[in-house]
Amino acid sequence: MATPPNRPAGLPAWNIPTAEARARFLAALKPDSHGLVAAIAQAHGTGEVLMLAWMNAEAVEETLATGRVTYYSRSRKGLWRKGETSGQVQHLIDLRLDCDGDALLAIVHQDGVACHTGRRSCFSWGLREDSVAPLEPVLADPATLYGKPG
Repeated sequence: MATPPNRPAGLPAWNIPTAEARARFLAALKPDSHGLVAAIAQAHGTGEVLMLAWMNAEAVEETLATGRVTYYSRSRKGLWRKGETSGQVQHLIDLRLDCDGDALLAIVHQDGVACHTGRRSCFSWGLREDSVAPLEPVLADPATLYGKPG
């Protein structure tokens, strides 16, 4: 096993599993008819739920092989390396499979914010006084993160 480069200091080591171990993990997946499994990102140390995204076998393989979380973007129809545009990278601490094999829990160290709205978590909205309202502040300007005007 090897440790990936560019891992922030102070994080638990991510020992890259062997190709054989990665293949066994992939064989345990039970993807849907589109080849996808739901993937929940949870903050290491706090348990905060950061986001829900999708992974296909290629995204799982890359995540396990690099220690950097990669998803499958349904809108772009391709791999989405979390943080490649915004710099808000997710470093893998652990990747867990649920009992049915159709969902993953990625325990991550989140650099910056997880949500494209600039909030820490994508789960930052709720029903308040008969309307849906933000529950968390914007911590990073999305226009700055993604290089687009607001």
